[in-house]
Amino acid sequence: MATQIDKDACREAYNQVRDDNTDTNWAVFKYEGSKIVPAGQGTDYEDFKKMCTDDARLFGFIRITTGDAMSKRAKFTLITWIGDNISGLQRAKISTDKTLVKEVVQNFAKEFMVSDPREVEEDYIRTELKKAGGANYDAQAE
Repeated sequence: MATQIDKDACREAYNQVRDDNTDTNWAVFKYEGSKIVPAGQGTDYEDFKKMCTDDARLFGFIRITTGDAMSKRAKFTLITWIGDNISGLQRAKISTDKTLVKEVVQNFAKEFMVSDPREVEEDYIRTELKKAGGANYDAQAE
C-alpha cells in the first residue's frame, strides 16, 4: 500500500514550530500504518531525542537558535531518523516517503539522515547548522 500523509495535521505541527510566537521548537512525524501523521511536538529538545529509538523511523522538524552575541537567528532542520532495528525494506521506503514530508516541511537550512544517537545531539546539530549558515562572526568563541 502506498504511503500517504495527513497534510493538514502535519502542516499545523510544522507551522507551530515555525511560529515565532510559540515556544514549540520541534515536531515529529511518524508512521501510523501506511500514513505519516504528527506524533508529538514540544519545547524541550531532549523530549525529541527520546523518540529516536532503535525501533523508530521518523521525521523531525527542529528549530534551533543560532547566531552570535550581536544577532540571534532561528534555523530549521529536517532530521530523518532510522533506528537500528528497522528492516531493509522500511529503510528504503523512508527515502521515497520523505518526498511526502517535504511537501509540508519546505523551509529548512540543513537536512540530516541519521541512525546514530550521537548525530541527534543538540550541540552536533547546532554546529552543523552554523556551518551551513556561512559566516560566523562570534569573536567570543575564538
